Order: sequence, then C-alpha cells, then structure tokens
Amino acid sequence: MTMLPALKTAFSQGRVLKVISGLATIDPVRVAATVKAADRGGATFVDIAAVPELIQLARQLTRLPICVSAIEPEKFVMAVDAGADLIEIGNFDSFYAQGRQFSAAEVLDLTRQTRSLLPTITLSVTVPHRLELDQQVQLAEELVNAGADIIQTEGGTSSHPHHAGTLGLIEKAAPTLAAAYEISRAVAVPVLCASGISNVTAPLAIAAGAAGVGVGSAINKLNDEVAMVAAVRGLVEALAQVSRSTVNV
Repeated sequence: MTMLPALKTAFSQGRVLKVISGLATIDPVRVAATVKAADRGGATFVDIAAVPELIQLARQLTRLPICVSAIEPEKFVMAVDAGADLIEIGNFDSFYAQGRQFSAAEVLDLTRQTRSLLPTITLSVTVPHRLELDQQVQLAEELVNAGADIIQTEGGTSSHPHHAGTLGLIEKAAPTLAAAYEISRAVAVPVLCASGISNVTAPLAIAAGAAGVGVGSAINKLNDEVAMVAAVRGLVEALAQVSRSTVNV
C-alpha cells in the first residue's frame, strides 16, 4: 500500500481531519455541501458514500483526497475505478439504529475480502464500539494483520451525556477516546478517532494517541454553508493546538 504523501504527512504530524458526509447520505446536494465545507475549511480529506456518481461530483468540487465508505467489498471496486483515493469499512453508526450489529468476525472477514479485491488501495477499517474494549484491541491487531492501513474508532451513538456544554461534549466522546487510547498503543498503523468528536474533544483524541479525527454530524447536520465552513475551521484550529510533536504518547 502506498498512502498519498499529503495524507502520510498529516497522519505523522497528528493533525488529520476527515470530514464525513455519511454512508447513508446519497443526496448530491447534501454531499456537495459537506465536500465544499471540507475543502474551504481546510480539512485533510473527505469521506462519502461509495457511489461512483458522488465520487465524480466530489472530484469536481475539491482536490482533497476522497475516501469512500461501504460494508460491501464489491462497491469499493467500482468506487476506486471512479476515482476514490482510499476506502473505509465503517460508518457503522448509520446501521445501529436499524438494529444491525457488526461482530469482530464479520468485520475481519470484510477486511480480508476487500484486501483480496483491492490489494494496494489505502484501507481504513472501523472497530465496532459495541465490542468490549479488550475485544476492540484484539480485533484492531487482527485487522492490521489482515491488511488494514488505518484503524478508526467510534462510540458516539451509544454515549448518553448527562451534562450540557463542555462536560457533555467530553462525555459524548468518552467511548471513542478510550478506544483510541488503547488501540493506538497496540497497533503500529495510524488510529483515527471518530463518532461524537467536537472541537473540544479533537485535541483530546490526539493526546490519547490518535493521529487524527473524523467528524460527521457536527458539520453535515448544519443547514448553513457558512456555519459548516466555520465548524471545519474550528476543528482545524483545535487540532493545530496539539499534535504528536507536543504530546508525549
């Protein structure tokens, strides 16, 4: 696997910001708004559904690397042919509300299938947060052995903050921060901390050992383009305050 130089540098410096449109978001207008906000706000790369038409749309709007998400390995082949730069087995959050669960065995099998179909593309894989923390760490190690280049953590959908404001934001991010802390110490590949992350908790993710963060609803749920760009810039500025060069991990 050869990671794009810009991504490799950003990961090594601990300042990656992935802006997530969402696996379930296929409305071109919504996808375009998120991609433009990521581009204008200074994100590192974008994550959209693995739909060739959306990839082509995104390519017209930005020069940022384009990641695509899916849980069907065959979709990745078409996405890469359409111009995707990297792929992500994940965005599981959109399935939990439907009662869909992902076992360690299933995620590992999806990873092996995907790597068999696409042996050289940069591959990110999410570790389901509904596994016990020690099981998440074990799965992460197995995923890396199976060919994952990036491990992503999650947990925001199962977190139920009891407080408003800053304390609530930290409570919201606690599951994914905990996973990032444990997994980053067990694997040699970059860890991306996603799901429930805000500008308050993005620096905490880096301090926990992550090389970057993935943010979706804090940006893509906004209905104002200016507000979306401002949200991205706020996250970029938060990450600029802390990096692996200033944190002893």
